[in-house]
This record gives sequence, structure tokens and C-alpha cells, in this order.
Amino acid sequence: MADEHEQRETIQFLRDPASYPAGAAPIEVVETHASIVFLAGRYAYKLKRAVKYPYLDFSTVARRQAACAAELRLNRRTAPQLYLEVRPISRRADGRLQWGRGADATAAAVDFVVVMRRFDQHDLLDNVAARGDLSAPLLYALCAHIAAFHAAAERHRTMGGGAAMAAIAATAIAVLRERRTAGFPVAQIDRFADAMRSELARLAALLDERRAAGKVRRVHGDLHLRNVCLVDGRPVLFDCIEFSEDLAIIDVLYDLAFLLMDLDHRGLRGFANLVMNRYLDLTEEDAGLATMPAFLALRAAIRAHITATMAEHGWGEAAPDAEYAEARRYLAEAEAALAPAQTRLVAIGGLSGSGKSTLAAGLAAELGRRPGARVLRSDVLRKLHFGSDPESQLPPEAYTPEVNERVYRDLCDRARVALRAGYAAIIDAVALRPDDRRAFAAVAASAGVPFTGLWLDAPPSAMAARLGARRGDASDASHAVLQLQLAHDPGVIEWTRIDAGGNAETAQAAARRALLH
Repeated sequence: MADEHEQRETIQFLRDPASYPAGAAPIEVVETHASIVFLAGRYAYKLKRAVKYPYLDFSTVARRQAACAAELRLNRRTAPQLYLEVRPISRRADGRLQWGRGADATAAAVDFVVVMRRFDQHDLLDNVAARGDLSAPLLYALCAHIAAFHAAAERHRTMGGGAAMAAIAATAIAVLRERRTAGFPVAQIDRFADAMRSELARLAALLDERRAAGKVRRVHGDLHLRNVCLVDGRPVLFDCIEFSEDLAIIDVLYDLAFLLMDLDHRGLRGFANLVMNRYLDLTEEDAGLATMPAFLALRAAIRAHITATMAEHGWGEAAPDAEYAEARRYLAEAEAALAPAQTRLVAIGGLSGSGKSTLAAGLAAELGRRPGARVLRSDVLRKLHFGSDPESQLPPEAYTPEVNERVYRDLCDRARVALRAGYAAIIDAVALRPDDRRAFAAVAASAGVPFTGLWLDAPPSAMAARLGARRGDASDASHAVLQLQLAHDPGVIEWTRIDAGGNAETAQAAARRALLH
């Protein structure tokens, strides 16, 4: 699998502060199953390990050189400010190693590294998450970055699809079985393998349809928090997969799934749900939502065998026993992602400022399959109808009865899609008209799933205060809009009424009780 002896001298050279310009010390080292990164002064030097796995082959210098060149080219799509050059390491006449090829331009390189501009490890998003500094605005910016990257990514209609995903899954399961020291229960791997094969067989036609529709693209391929950093305060994707077209030319939702799985694994399912919903809002990829459980499961299984491989070689950040335990947790999460969960529709209505969106966000991660319910907010969909950013402000003509009709139809249509995909859905809309409330209930009835309508009541003063305090929100509602709503007769409210005049936690507790009935 790995020839560590082959690179021992190169690694010693890269660990030595004397190999770099003055001021490089101390040299920090970051290891993965496929590379070693040496942080020296203002730069990072990434060496491909001399390893060969079923999905990756860096076993020769030529292969590592090609991989370095591909890494530079592909990562400049998203992070041109970070990726600088590929630099050879060769041997001097006296036998010592040196940068470049020296005076003898034909000297054979003993290895190659990718040279990057170094960033503060404090700004890696996994470290941002670890210290509790992730936020909705930051993740919205990340989603916009990912959506734009996916939109521009090269489309491939000869790769991906059902057969390709089945092959990726088969390789992952085979590698799981090979990691015997990890303590993966054989029966658990067998169950997971059977469930994954069954799910991918069920999805095969949809996966092929998505490939034909251009949803398979050369994307990132390794999109987790450790491969996102902040540059000038903005999230930037780096370290994409360069070594395998099969793993990099994939469905855009499979690319996104790694980020969702990573957030969920860290106990941040609320943020995973937020990212999923924001991405779907920006890209209108709702039709592919049925693929997400399989994609999440496969991402977790891959992370399980990679973590086990790191532990086998002592490359992990923690002791091997802790790394193996982490690998087993990933496998348990892979199995759980394929488990069925209740599909249901929840509608949350009430006047502007009553707390609908806060309640929806609080409930979403708890409902249905991972990472939670599809949240459909009328304020966001209205902005998308006009091609606007969700937090931008629309003119009055965006709020005509005709536009309202279109927005409410869209809410119903997207809810149907989510329910058909096996996901719970939450509709977040004022819903002052009885016809709109009946339409939401009819969506659930036609899908044969439970429906719960929640109506939020709050004192006008509390709603006005909340509207006045809003910043960077999708709602354009003002004090004047609230006054118009207060003057409107909503008719008989047959939904469960929730007192939302106090704090959000109290309203959420009442809503959870209502969902139990």
C-alpha cells in the first residue's frame, strides 16, 4: 500500500528548516492518507505519498508529478490565489537533495511538491466549526460559492450515473472489509452493503437521468470542512480530487453530500440542514433530493475506511484506538443514513414577525431523513422568482396578488417533490387566506403523509419589534406591511395555535408537542 522508505529522504528534506528561506522555522506538518503538507514560513509544500489504494495510485514519481500538475490546474478554478506552482526536488552532485534541478537541467527529479500560499490554520472551516464560530451568513456565502462553482463546472454525459455510483460503492465496501484492524463488525458491513446495493438499484434510473441532464460535472470531489478556508473573510474551496476522474466527475449533489455529512458527523445537523436547503434554493436541484440518503451514506462509508487507514499507519491526529473508534462511528452513520424515517408535511403560518422562520429552522433538523426537512420559505422563493439574492430587497410590484399566487403554487410544487423523495417538508408562509392553508393540507393528503398546520400568535408590539430588528433577512416585511396583515381577516384558523410571543425555545417546545399528536 505504501512505500515509506522510498520517500524517507525527501520527507527529511522537507522537515528540515534549512531547506527553506530564512524565517521558515518551525516547520509544521499536516498528514493525510494521501499526502503530507509541510507548512514553512509563508508557504505550504504538499508532497504526494508513495501509496497505492484501490482508488488512488501515487506509487511512482511520474504519477506523483502528473497528480501535482492536475492539482495545480484544477484547484485554480476555485482558489487561484493559493496555488502557485509545481516544484521538483532533485539530487545534487554530492548526493544531497535540492529544490529544482540545479545547474543540470536534465537531472531527474526524485519527487515533486505543490507549492501553495499558506493561510492561517485558524481559518480552516473545520477549526472554525470546532470553536463554534460557524454562522448562517458564513454558510450562506459558502453555499453561494459552491453553487457558482458547480454551475460553471465542466459537464460530462459519459461518466457518472447509476453504474458509476454502484462501482464507487463497491470499492468503498471492499476497502472497508480490508481494514480488519479497525474492528468493523462483518455483519454490519454486510448489512450496509446490502442496503446500499438496494438503494442504488432503486435510484439507478434517476441517476442516469441526472447524468443525461448535465448534473454530472467535474466538481470538487472532496468537499468537507477541512478543504474550505477563509481568505479575506470569504470561504474558498481548495484541495479538490485530482487523482481520479471517477471520483471527481460526479453528480453535483454527491459533491455537496460530503459537506452535509461532515457537518452532521460533527453534531451540527442544524447547519447541515441549512446548507442543504440553501443549496437547493440557489440551484433548484430539488428533483435530485431522493439521491441524498445514498450519497450521505456513501460519503460516511468512505470517511470510515480513510480514517481506519490513517489509524493503521499512525497518520491520524489522535491515538490509533481513538481513530478506529471514529471510523466505526462513521460506519454507523453510513448505515443510519439509509434507514427510513417518517415523511410528513408541516406548514407554519402567522403574520410577519411572528417567528415562522425561526421555528422552521429549529424543527427542520429533527424531521425525517438526514439532514432533516426541506424548508420552503415563501420569502426566499419570491426572491428566486425575480432572480434576486434571497437577502436582497424587492420592489412593491413583487408583491401583487398574481405574484403571490405563483409563489404559493411553487411552495406546493416543491413540497410535493420533497415528499415524493421521502423527505419531510416544512412550508414557511404567512398563509392569511384559507384557500392557501387548504392547498397545503391537500398536498399532504395527495402524497398520503401526515399534515400538521401550526399558526403562530404574537402581540403586534412583539412582531413589530422583531421586524425592526431584522438585518440581512429574506423578508421584506415592514411595519406598514404588518399593519395591513393585522387588518386582514384570516378566517377560521383550524391549525394548532402556538403562542409565539415569548422566546423561541418556548414556541419550539409547543410545536414539538403538537407534532406528536
